[in-house]
Amino acid sequence: MVEKAHELGFAAIGFAPATDDPVRARRLQEWIEAGFHGEMDWMEARADVRKGPQSMWPEANSVIALGMSYAPDADPLALVGDPEKARISVYAQGRDYHDVVKKALKALARWLVDEAKRIGAEAALKVFVDTAPVMEKPLGEAAGIGWQGKHTNMVSRAHGNWLFLGAIYTTLPFDPDPPHANRCGSCSACQDACPTNAFPAPYRLDARRCVSYLTIEHKGPIPHEFREAIGNRIYGCDDCLAVCPWNSFASTAARHKAFAPREELTGPELSRLLTLDDAAFRQLFSGSPIKRIGRDRFVRNCLIAAGNSGNPALIEQVRALAADPDPVVAEAAGWALGKLAGGRLTASP
Repeated sequence: MVEKAHELGFAAIGFAPATDDPVRARRLQEWIEAGFHGEMDWMEARADVRKGPQSMWPEANSVIALGMSYAPDADPLALVGDPEKARISVYAQGRDYHDVVKKALKALARWLVDEAKRIGAEAALKVFVDTAPVMEKPLGEAAGIGWQGKHTNMVSRAHGNWLFLGAIYTTLPFDPDPPHANRCGSCSACQDACPTNAFPAPYRLDARRCVSYLTIEHKGPIPHEFREAIGNRIYGCDDCLAVCPWNSFASTAARHKAFAPREELTGPELSRLLTLDDAAFRQLFSGSPIKRIGRDRFVRNCLIAAGNSGNPALIEQVRALAADPDPVVAEAAGWALGKLAGGRLTASP
């Protein structure tokens, strides 16, 4: 089983019981009640199912937790403050992980069903990657492939912070692996690195303040209090991940080939991105997870980066977007124009 998983591109695999975890369920409910999920209503709508495998599927006996490496080639923080370049999160520089991980999960599930039949057993399985009400990170910790760090993301001793997670629920019984111990210790690097102070406490994230949430999930105007802190990040944020000391053990040798970064996404020029219409946006980001946020939200993010750049060469492109038919884009252009012109110019919404 482990060898087959590695053959299909998974760098990590572990097994856990499918029983619900009341402690994790309570923490999830407290997080939602605090409003930390922001506009992600789907977190609240299916919280009863999300609290554990058997809440979703009572027949499940085991969970197979899997991880694919997307370890970066270069330092994700290398472009901090570059006035001409935009920063795209490492996870979005290659192919869409939803498609890649799900395809491999289905292949592993088919193999497992065939193996079960070969020994006269029956197996039922369900595969999940990110879009279902499944808490992959706690399950990964329970299955021993890593632990949830103080930034609430999965950390692996072998792969650092760079794992895409998937899960298989099955009626088959597997011997569980021991849960992974938490190895964050007294380190606070991830908490200290957050540009918007999105962590009210270790192991607790207020998504409403998180740059990844603001640039990906949030649909309206980005709150003014966070705009300067966003800097040149136009899709996601790697800061809390990139500073983790455990990344020193990660290697691109374990990375799935589909997640090799596309050259045009490792440091794109803001001037080019500001010119994208819907057709050009879809063409550029075909096969990328960025495509799902749409042109308007993406250009909104680019305008925030443009305003933060201090680069007067962008003024005319920004001015043109002040008349954009999308009011959120037009508002962001007005803000950016004011920043670039030092308050001397204004733009009509």
